[in-house]
Amino acid sequence: MNADSAMTALQTRLGYTFRDAALLELALTHPSVVNESPAGRESNQRLEFLGDAVLQLLLAEELYARYPGEREGLLSKRRSLLVNQRFLTGLAREAGVDQCLRLGRSEHKTGGRSRPSVLSDAFEAVVGAIYLDSDLATARRVIIAVYGDLDRRLEGLLPADNPKGRLQELVQPTHGNSALCYEVIRTTGEDHLREYEVAVRLLDRVVGTGTGSSKQNAEEAAARAALATLRTTPLS
Repeated sequence: MNADSAMTALQTRLGYTFRDAALLELALTHPSVVNESPAGRESNQRLEFLGDAVLQLLLAEELYARYPGEREGLLSKRRSLLVNQRFLTGLAREAGVDQCLRLGRSEHKTGGRSRPSVLSDAFEAVVGAIYLDSDLATARRVIIAVYGDLDRRLEGLLPADNPKGRLQELVQPTHGNSALCYEVIRTTGEDHLREYEVAVRLLDRVVGTGTGSSKQNAEEAAARAALATLRTTPLS
């Protein structure tokens, strides 16, 4: 694929066509290009700085709206997972940023096109370029569409799936350490194929139920259901 085709494909995947093509070219220009031929050239570092700030704001706004029952700490954890180098590198590859990078000869020879730090920085620079080429509302539409389903994205990013711990962390600041209670409400099956159904109560109301082949698994399923419920029903 030649450079023009790669740039067109990138804009198609982003769902945004630049009015000022030079902005996109700048976003894709690695500092190694400037180092090898500095006269009249600029790299994407300033756009990366701007794009990082825009990305942080847009994701903070989206997470704040999507998870109305969550405290600041959990929201911050989610945002950090969505903007870390590994995740942004994945987004850059999905969009085809790697195919469009403008690299110096030495950076190209040493694998810069696949280097996570290069790709994540370039993705942030592209975000900054979209913002400058349009406005915040347009940048919001484009970037949230690129991220897609945040619930699905986050499922594989949480370092350890501990739904009971996350539920406790969510509830504790408002209701204290003893507000949650897990209760087995049904047991079915033979001894070797036992299935448990558990309800989790927040004070006097059931906020989730779940089933599993052990009490622990059923409690974790109930906690996940409760977390989903509390995303749309704020704590009171």
